[in-house]
Amino acid sequence: MISLEPVADPTAPLARRNPVAKLAAALLFSFTLVATLDPVAPAIAIAIELAVLPLFGVRYGVLARRAAPLLLGAVGIVVTLVLFAAEREGRVLVDAGPVLVTTGVLVTALGLVLRMLAVALPGVIVFATTDPTDLADALIQNAKAPPRFAIGALAAFRLVPMLGQEWQMISLARRARGVDAGRNPLAKLRLFVSTAFGLLVGAIRRGTRLAVAMDARGFDAGTPRTTARRQRFTVADGLLVVAATVLAGAALGVSIALGTFRPLIG
Repeated sequence: MISLEPVADPTAPLARRNPVAKLAAALLFSFTLVATLDPVAPAIAIAIELAVLPLFGVRYGVLARRAAPLLLGAVGIVVTLVLFAAEREGRVLVDAGPVLVTTGVLVTALGLVLRMLAVALPGVIVFATTDPTDLADALIQNAKAPPRFAIGALAAFRLVPMLGQEWQMISLARRARGVDAGRNPLAKLRLFVSTAFGLLVGAIRRGTRLAVAMDARGFDAGTPRTTARRQRFTVADGLLVVAATVLAGAALGVSIALGTFRPLIG
């Protein structure tokens, strides 16, 4: 089942920080790494993220489970580049008919995989250490986000776990009716697509009903709203944002100093 509830130790030093501060730090740390295509800067960034993980109160096993889809995406990137890369520079490592693997292809694939992980892991850490209600309250109080947007995002986060439950129910219902792919990969793919389509239709219907219900309760009105939980943005929260920016800049600085920096543009 998918869950967006915090799984970190709430007493950890960085887990107690303001949700907006953690979100801003993750965005600044991630977007800085988008500027380069080399594998050095994202590798340093991943090392930093794993090093500070205990300060967020998240166990490495929990992070591995939550980042499992990212690892599957990394495998897909490597396979796609190995099979369909347009430029195959460097020394040839494998030449088996249509499959031609060179050092240039592997370096490019490694850079993309590491950059994807370095950009995505901060977001995984933030949502693993933040209660959705606290995040919505902090967006309204500290980031001055419109309440309709913040509460709508909160409702969406709360509904995400239902997708996993509905997927299981649809699969069990089809199995009860005798609809099973067995060991046929094409039938499994067809069932997967049809199940995903049914899940998408259900999500759209639920979102429409939720939007109508929110409007009926005055979320579209200009009346000021109050929040139940007070979220304070302290000096320590500001230092977290500054530290994230400095560490991301340091990763880029090391890449430039080693001569491996490859700008995304130019």
